[in-house]
Amino acid sequence: MIRVFFGTDTVQVREAAFSYVHEREGEGVTVVLVDGDSYEAGVYAAAVGGASLFGDETLYIIDTPSSTAAWYEETVAYLPELAASSSEFVMIEGGLLAPEKKKFTKHAESMEEFKACPAERFNVFALSDALARKDKRSLWLVYSEARLLAIPVEEMIGIIWWQLKALRLASLTNTAAEADMKDFPYNKAKQSLKNFKFDELEQLSHSLIKLQHESRLGRHELDLAFERWLLSI
Repeated sequence: MIRVFFGTDTVQVREAAFSYVHEREGEGVTVVLVDGDSYEAGVYAAAVGGASLFGDETLYIIDTPSSTAAWYEETVAYLPELAASSSEFVMIEGGLLAPEKKKFTKHAESMEEFKACPAERFNVFALSDALARKDKRSLWLVYSEARLLAIPVEEMIGIIWWQLKALRLASLTNTAAEADMKDFPYNKAKQSLKNFKFDELEQLSHSLIKLQHESRLGRHELDLAFERWLLSI
């Protein structure tokens, strides 16, 4: 059985997870901690197949497997076996993006998420600024932060589409009035054209429309398709 405690509010995540563990410990369950220092490859095979080494009831605390790539891969691969095991596995994680959350949800008995409340509204327009600069690193970092804060992918796509439209209009016109835009965004887009070729802007615009259309047809998941699209810039 798997129980997952996760989210961007790491304090609440850990408090909830260890509160549950202490309750189970009070019921006589043996608790084994697996963290970044104690993890070794094969730990799950031993846990699933060697319950007698620790008694009939064993609870494993799996503390932030995503801290190590190999550990996280082994964790995901073993989820079906852990879910079917007579032992209990309490997973502690930080914020999970939708694709990763789905992997755990499929096998977990419960998923408890604790979200941190940002001090102020996340500036999703930072995405459009990073795109205009063609700053791939900033674009990816802003996207990752937005996903952890559960900003809808549709909202991000709308912002990106608006920026692409502004860039294309700026490339085809000579004045803000001709483009039917205000001076500031027009001049900003005009300055950013040095980072793109017109054909590139056309290709990005068409591919963004295509991924939305194919998502509506059920050919792929929108969040994964948009992530791949960002990485292609």
